[in-house]
Amino acid sequence: MSEAIVADDVSKVFRISQDPVRSMKERLVGIGRRKYVDFHALSPLSFSIEQGETVGILGHNGSGKSTLLKCIAGILRPTTGTIAVRGRLASLLELGAGFHPELSGRENVYINAAFLGIARKEIEKRFDDIIDFAELGQFIDEPVKHYSSGMYVRLGFAVAVNVDPDVLLVDEVLAVGDEAFAKKCLGRVKQFQSEGRTIVVVTHAADVVRQVCNRALVLDHGKLVADTRPTEAIRIFREHLHGALTDDAPHESGPLRISAATITSHDRGAHLAVTVNAETDVHGVAMSLEVSDASGRMIYRVDNAQLGVPVSFAKGRSTYDFDLSSGGLLAGNYPITVRLTDVATSRLLDWHDLQTGLVASHSGVGEGVVDLAAALQQRAHPGDRSPEALVE
Repeated sequence: MSEAIVADDVSKVFRISQDPVRSMKERLVGIGRRKYVDFHALSPLSFSIEQGETVGILGHNGSGKSTLLKCIAGILRPTTGTIAVRGRLASLLELGAGFHPELSGRENVYINAAFLGIARKEIEKRFDDIIDFAELGQFIDEPVKHYSSGMYVRLGFAVAVNVDPDVLLVDEVLAVGDEAFAKKCLGRVKQFQSEGRTIVVVTHAADVVRQVCNRALVLDHGKLVADTRPTEAIRIFREHLHGALTDDAPHESGPLRISAATITSHDRGAHLAVTVNAETDVHGVAMSLEVSDASGRMIYRVDNAQLGVPVSFAKGRSTYDFDLSSGGLLAGNYPITVRLTDVATSRLLDWHDLQTGLVASHSGVGEGVVDLAAALQQRAHPGDRSPEALVE
């Protein structure tokens, strides 16, 4: 397998003026005397993405993830280093990026396709597919300045995914729009994956990374802090987002630490014991439990407040017991995550993942996560022939 994207020692620095200019006269008078400060949007980082991989880029607002995507797309030039992309690239980086507000949706389709290097005859063959995907119908000939934000997203995504890109760059779009369109977008992404295309998704939505990515990069204040599998990347992202990680003492710092979490499965469900070590007496903490399916999508979450049980920790060791019912869950392994969160600040204090979590043995009928005990029977009507009479 060959590399689709290679970033080598890439950084991006913006010069920001410390003396705001309010008029042309001030601009001319201040030539050579204005003060600037360098803002390091990206510190030197290197990585490669293989053809056919789907890679997520996680980070809080201002972490540099969109800047990195724009460097990959060629919209921004790195201050240092190089980025090489192999194959045709399509990108959807911002809501309606590249659309001319005075032109119609139809005209903007052709303009966007031209930017992507698609010949007019080729886009004419795909035009109906683009409009069908965007669900714009009669509005396609209206100026896009009259479009809602949802219409912008649908049209932009429809163009990007219908130009046969080898590499698709997507910035946050999979996490916006209505549920039906988001499902359609994810369906197209999965189709691209089956076709061996390379996809890079920028997001701060952990569920998107769980659902579609093989791997994820985590950025924090322009630095690449992790390049790993999705579940591990999400864990690290949450640490940085909530300020729970320091360079000196990762994960085991703080007033509380989950020292053990053990699960015992039985026919009706499972028993989970969570042991917490406290450096001092700690109050105002929420303990939550989250159960996921095999793809990492949450299927159940509950915390101590919802269960009506207050939690507090005296200095030393405390243990809490969860009892879970497997209910109608279809046979399989359902990973569990336990989290401790500061109620006042929502700061993540610690968590523990159990990859071997709730093990269900119910065989059931059908597919999915839960057996809903579906039943089917034919309704008889007076004068109808019986099903047996239709078989010769």
